[in-house]
Amino acid sequence: MKKIIQEGLAKAEIDEREKISKELDVFYNPVMKNNRDISVMILNSIPNKNMQIGLPMEASGIRGIRFIKEARKGKIKNVSFNDNSLDAVKAMKKNLKMNKIRKNIQVSCSDANLFLLNSTGFDYIDIDPFGSPNKFLDSAVKRISRNGILAVTATDTSNLAGTYKEACIRKYWSVPIDNELRHEIGVRILIRKVQLVGAQYEKAMVPIFSYFKDHYYRIFFCCEKGKKKVDEVMRLHGYFKEAGPIWLGDLWDDKIADKISKCKDELRPFLQRIALESKIKTVGFFDVHAECKRKHIKVNHKIDELMEKIRNKGFKAERTHFSDTGIRSDITITEFLKMLD
Repeated sequence: MKKIIQEGLAKAEIDEREKISKELDVFYNPVMKNNRDISVMILNSIPNKNMQIGLPMEASGIRGIRFIKEARKGKIKNVSFNDNSLDAVKAMKKNLKMNKIRKNIQVSCSDANLFLLNSTGFDYIDIDPFGSPNKFLDSAVKRISRNGILAVTATDTSNLAGTYKEACIRKYWSVPIDNELRHEIGVRILIRKVQLVGAQYEKAMVPIFSYFKDHYYRIFFCCEKGKKKVDEVMRLHGYFKEAGPIWLGDLWDDKIADKISKCKDELRPFLQRIALESKIKTVGFFDVHAECKRKHIKVNHKIDELMEKIRNKGFKAERTHFSDTGIRSDITITEFLKMLD
């Protein structure tokens, strides 16, 4: 059954089903609205202009339509829509027409990798598959321009977060962790994988905004070219506890995190939390409940009160979006554990 939906400033006709699956004739996942919301915010927060945008797996076309309608003036030069499903391409064209978009667009029906490899390159590429992004990374990295933005989504979080350790080693060349840090470590494993792909082509893939939400990981990379830049990135690969190798550098450009945290919609609390934690340059965080359990003590601290105690000791402390009971801080583990007694 078809229905017309409104998302942001875009309208689209989509398949209405009780269960979202890749078997849909034209894939549309309403849960991923936030993913698209943040993508628009990132586009509007970076200085890049006249961008050529490549969308290899565009399905209904909703992401590209929102980019065109919601990006600031001068931001986008053109958008190339693609999907390997003929039904999706028909739907895309219908939705573009519904939104009165006729100029500066191309629509094609091709394999996602061939779409990228047959192009002359893009200033923004969005890899948002159902499952692992692995098989699209090589072609995406090859076709991302200098200072271009590569956005990568992974929904195979059970692999990256340690449920299936062997699968993570096979697919992402790293050992995950199966504890309260699983999602931050999973994001850092994914970042390193993209960076290794980029290193082959002397492209330094630097994360400018990363997050975990719902059932997926999402990372935006800025592509910086040159051997020295790549070497700088590679030096920030290493181990954290029993996990790794992972990316040990920053997960966010804190200026971008600040900009998008000023949004006026329901994402504001989530983005504000990320903006605050982006100022603390640590790998990992302290989960109050997990640490209390390890010490066999009762949880008798409110998170905000505990953070205040940490700050009074001269350390930084903020909540992390990776865990509702987690605190990102530059305090030592020894000092932190003393505060729990």
